[in-house]
Amino acid sequence: MKSSQTRELNRQAQREGVLAPVGRILQIWQRRAPLLTAGALLSLLALIIGLVLMREAGIRVAAMTMGMIVVTTGALRIFGSARVILRYAERLVAHDAMFRALADVRVWFFRHLARGAAAGLGFRRAGDLLSRLVSDVETLDGLYLRIILPLAGACLVLPFLFIAINMVSSVLAVVVCALFACGAFVLPLCAAMLGRREGGLVNHEAAQLRVGVLDMVGGLREIATFGAEGRMLDHVRDRDAALCRAQMKQARMLALAGAASYLCGQAAVVAVLAAALGLGLPRIAPLPAAAVLFLTVAAFESIGGLTRAGALAGNITRAAARVVAVGDLPEHAPPEGTQPAPEGTDIRFEQVSFRWDAARAPVLDHLDLSIPAGQRIAVMGPSGAGKSTLAALLLKVVGPQAGRITLGGEDIATIRDGAMRERIAWLSQATHLFTDTIRANLLLGRPDATEADLWAALEQARVADVVRELPDGLDSWLGEGGASVSGGQGRRLALARVLLSHAPILILDEPATGLDAQTEREFLLTLNEVTQGRTVILIVHRLTGVEKLDQAWRIVGGKTVAATA
Repeated sequence: MKSSQTRELNRQAQREGVLAPVGRILQIWQRRAPLLTAGALLSLLALIIGLVLMREAGIRVAAMTMGMIVVTTGALRIFGSARVILRYAERLVAHDAMFRALADVRVWFFRHLARGAAAGLGFRRAGDLLSRLVSDVETLDGLYLRIILPLAGACLVLPFLFIAINMVSSVLAVVVCALFACGAFVLPLCAAMLGRREGGLVNHEAAQLRVGVLDMVGGLREIATFGAEGRMLDHVRDRDAALCRAQMKQARMLALAGAASYLCGQAAVVAVLAAALGLGLPRIAPLPAAAVLFLTVAAFESIGGLTRAGALAGNITRAAARVVAVGDLPEHAPPEGTQPAPEGTDIRFEQVSFRWDAARAPVLDHLDLSIPAGQRIAVMGPSGAGKSTLAALLLKVVGPQAGRITLGGEDIATIRDGAMRERIAWLSQATHLFTDTIRANLLLGRPDATEADLWAALEQARVADVVRELPDGLDSWLGEGGASVSGGQGRRLALARVLLSHAPILILDEPATGLDAQTEREFLLTLNEVTQGRTVILIVHRLTGVEKLDQAWRIVGGKTVAATA
């Protein structure tokens, strides 16, 4: 099972390419380029100062041991103070730049998620999205801090190391620099290639665990009702065990990578000591030998994490791929329009065809439907008939595969998405109330609404009296998903939010789902009163008899037929 998951991850990565997602992340970071560059320059300067400091320290220690006098105290103080200041400045600037860059990634992620799942009609799992937004984005800090900065440092240190040692011994310079190149470039590359095979498995298993935990927490009531606590816990434990196995495999690889890098450093130290003793290499004097030894140790310490970073490169590139994937347009994404919305609000579906899956029959098949401005119509049909697809097409969540939809005589494909949605308000069967105050939930519909506007909308939705009776009124806390109010009250609050928008077209998709019969009738009677003068598209399974409609349609075989009930 796990090997098949790994193979699938690898096939997906091959299709996407390794560096393309990383390039997308770097593009998102472009506005932080000056800060990121400043952090890199400070890091490189601190690194060079550190190497010079270690070289001078080696000379002084050796001279003192041999009873020689070397005037390096002033230089040591200068280099030491400079290194401390530069290292502090580098950490301050580089980490600040990274935090800002990650914040940019989160904003970019949310914006593209909102576009791909417009109006709540997305098809992504909440646990997987949470994993991408939290774990995968946090993993990306390794791209800059663990890979780019140390790799840039290694590119600078290698010629510096060769020049400094070559002044003492050319043969020793070649040996030490060859070991340095192996530890800084060859081993990290090998670790990255080996880790690529399993690199995405940790991310995948972590996402699966989050999905399982969120499902369990969100469905506690149903789980307890059906006595399924044990089964759900076993399911989560299995996912946790899978994550642990993937992490253990990665930990072993990291340990091997760290050991290989350490051995390269120790081999370089042995080579310097051998040269100092004249064993197999041209002999060098004690004072230069001490300087080269300290310099070599410092140089290899600067690349100590690169091999481990190479082993983690698989995680980083997979994380980048998972994050940028949210920006990929959905398969049925409509074109991005550029024109403003017209004044007219007549709606026409002209020979519209649409299917979600190419292997299945079309949901809508050359459908024609005309909705004059201000009319109130109902669209009925069983689940899967295409009622919600009709709403998704009108909201430009998806685009028709044949035919066209017009608003005020203009093809909606040419109208800007934002302008289109300013003309349409949507109330669904699963309208979400946020864990915030009533005021904040209402202002989502119109941020510039005054308090008088809020109360007017609440009055229209017949829920103002309920809000007035709450201790904090508009500032009362709703709780998670509106848990502090009843289902009927929550639906009326959602209606008040829709009414605030002043949109001339209302799409009401099963707006009374989950309400008892009496509450449903009262809610629909309220809708009859507060939606006068607007175009109303009521999407329902059946009619209750209290709706005031100009026309009712039933979707049958992908087409609309007139209905009387």
